[in-house]
Amino acid sequence: MDYPINKDTPTIMHIDLNSCFATIEQQAHPHLRGKPLVIAAYSTPGGCILASSIEAKKMGIKTGMRVREARIICPNVIVRDPDPILVRDVHKKFMQICGNYSPDVVPKSIDEVVINFSQTPSLQKGLKNIGIEIKKRFRKEIGEWISCNVGISTNRFLAKLAASLHKPDGLDIVDYQNLKDVYSTLKLTDLNGINVRFEARLNQAGIYNPLEFLNTDDVFLRKQVFKGITGHYWFLRLRGWEVDDFKNKRKSYGQDYALTKKTDNIDELKKIIIKLCEKMGRRLRASNSCAFGIHLGLVYHDWTFWHKGHKFKEPSYTTQELFSKIMILFFQQPNKMIVSKIAVSCFELKPVFDIPPSLFETGIEKKRKISLALDKVNDRYGEYVIFPALMMDMKNTILDRIAFGKI
Repeated sequence: MDYPINKDTPTIMHIDLNSCFATIEQQAHPHLRGKPLVIAAYSTPGGCILASSIEAKKMGIKTGMRVREARIICPNVIVRDPDPILVRDVHKKFMQICGNYSPDVVPKSIDEVVINFSQTPSLQKGLKNIGIEIKKRFRKEIGEWISCNVGISTNRFLAKLAASLHKPDGLDIVDYQNLKDVYSTLKLTDLNGINVRFEARLNQAGIYNPLEFLNTDDVFLRKQVFKGITGHYWFLRLRGWEVDDFKNKRKSYGQDYALTKKTDNIDELKKIIIKLCEKMGRRLRASNSCAFGIHLGLVYHDWTFWHKGHKFKEPSYTTQELFSKIMILFFQQPNKMIVSKIAVSCFELKPVFDIPPSLFETGIEKKRKISLALDKVNDRYGEYVIFPALMMDMKNTILDRIAFGKI
């Protein structure tokens, strides 16, 4: 079947907050505005830069650089640690504003969302007008220093591409009328999903730019370039047809931590493990799920490792349930060695509502209700306002972080 370029009216909007972590810090602290600022995993010289302010980017300071490299470029660069609570607050407001326009709002990361406007009344306003309105609302309701890029198209791929064209604070539409013109100004690696390895594969097939990629035959992409259905998906994606509108079912939750001070002291390791279980349990309970499978992985000081997983008959829901089962695995190590990294995870997830309740409420069911109530308290008043006694004196251990591409 021949698929021409999609000529439908665009219904997909991609919104990307500009320099999210750094801009939010500048919004919260006005004296930092207009200055080169970076958010780093650690403020030490070897710390990795997670985000650069717009001012720092203009100087050439990029994500992934070390703090020492940024200081060579700009000796006066301001270095700050991440503030996850502040970022999550902005994300929440960001989502609330977007949710006013469509019920189909999908967060792609902490600072990116995709909005599907098909069959929504707000589509009558026109997506360009909605994009302008959302930009204004961000500045009014979140903060005057908050800006975003808005991309509009017929599928998620082109909407994200449109959002990347004029940073910062841009608004672009890519459709059948300007698609070829846009492609003619870009490199292959400007396309989301095409990295250096894929670029080399395309080059070997005689494809050197997005316009040539667009004009390549479907059969050639499937059989010669990608050698599979992926080639057909790219053929459709490049032409504005939707192939990325799917939701993966969550299969597991996990946490890991690299110890700053390696140890084989069981009491110290228990404290770290229960905090990992608390963080993992919060996410598990927030999804209204319980887990039948538990996994523990340990990396030792000599870079050897040991791991073990097990499926239990009874599901885990509370932090204590997760912790007790992790410790069962912990004591099955063949040798007691100095630990440098710990990873815990839970799998075999099932909706908690699918677990039939007992005729008479058991002690376990009471504890699960208490655990859920404690989560609500921590959600409202801040992380670890209430926590297990074993986590005493661990406020600065296992720092709260927001992972790239996650929420």
